[in-house]
Amino acid sequence: MTGPARDPRDVYVGLMSGTSLDGISAAVVRFTPSVHGRVDAQLLAFVGSTYDGPQRSRLLESLTSGSARDYCRVNFDLGGWFADAAIAVLAEAGVSRAEVRAIGSHGQTIWHEAPHSTWQLGEAAVIGERLGVDVVSDFRVRDVAAGGQGAPLVPIADAMLFSGETWRALQNIGGIGNVTIVPPDGAIDGVRAFDTGPGVAVIDAVTRTLSPDRDFDRDGELAARGTPIQAVVDELLAHPYFAAEPPKSTGRELFDRAYVERLIARCRELHPAAAHEDIIATATLLTARSIGDAYRRFMPEPVDEVLVSGGGARNPTLVRMIAAAIAPVAVRRFDEVFFDGEAKEAVAFALLAYLHVHGLPGNVPRATGARGPRILGKLTPA
Repeated sequence: MTGPARDPRDVYVGLMSGTSLDGISAAVVRFTPSVHGRVDAQLLAFVGSTYDGPQRSRLLESLTSGSARDYCRVNFDLGGWFADAAIAVLAEAGVSRAEVRAIGSHGQTIWHEAPHSTWQLGEAAVIGERLGVDVVSDFRVRDVAAGGQGAPLVPIADAMLFSGETWRALQNIGGIGNVTIVPPDGAIDGVRAFDTGPGVAVIDAVTRTLSPDRDFDRDGELAARGTPIQAVVDELLAHPYFAAEPPKSTGRELFDRAYVERLIARCRELHPAAAHEDIIATATLLTARSIGDAYRRFMPEPVDEVLVSGGGARNPTLVRMIAAAIAPVAVRRFDEVFFDGEAKEAVAFALLAYLHVHGLPGNVPRATGARGPRILGKLTPA
């Protein structure tokens, strides 16, 4: 890949809202071309905002029901929420809008059924109008149109920005878990990636169901007090998704409310005296073991270390379970090596905007299964 020349306006904003539906991550990043088609990234600021109750309820409803009017309204309202996040992170960075080359907005996934279709909301025209900056959005559809999964899209950033001296796996644990396997030189043709299964979406939903006063299991406190029901985890891991060969992707379409209800019911059937903590621990172990099983089945590369990021990386009980599931491979938090792991996906979508602006492909065909490299995203001029 031949990189672009140095441009003093190569400052970008990346916006991300993931399947966990917890809020919007916004990052301001300066990119500088490096050697061998790689890019150096300087994180200038990161701001994470949380959806309030009514916002989150609207998004949850959008995943299961709604009229054409409902989807139209939430699309425009999301655009406004993303614009607010972009304004806040630029203020944090002390960067003027005139210095920003483009905003890369992932939007909010409402439906993902690759390789057939994918749908993200968050009207780019609203963001562009509010900020007076070009917006690149709708990144997944071109890869799906080219026969790919449209996910994961972070691997291009993992390869260009976060490779190491040895084989490295970068495990993101958002609502869904996904891993990128990166060779020492970060060569794109050596990169593989796929969704491992649930991240924190199932854990959070089980926690909210059993403890309505909590949005999630903070610091893995509840799971740490429980005893996982191994038989339930074994049953759940028998689902065909886990045995399917990569490339593959998944989402809330599989790990939905009905899935959570079945997990809870099955725990109570096998262990009528199971405490809430035991069921939350079972959901936590499901994520950890799904990652460990995926590595054993589908990761022949000699990976020396795994860097974990995303909301799940803040759950020490989950991280300990992952470490046990993939031992003796070392597990470290992404923050220990680079910057705040919560900013990682927002930085990746800033990079995808950078690549779009410079006419460079943003997908990794070995990761998504697309027919070849594609320039991702649609440009909405300011």
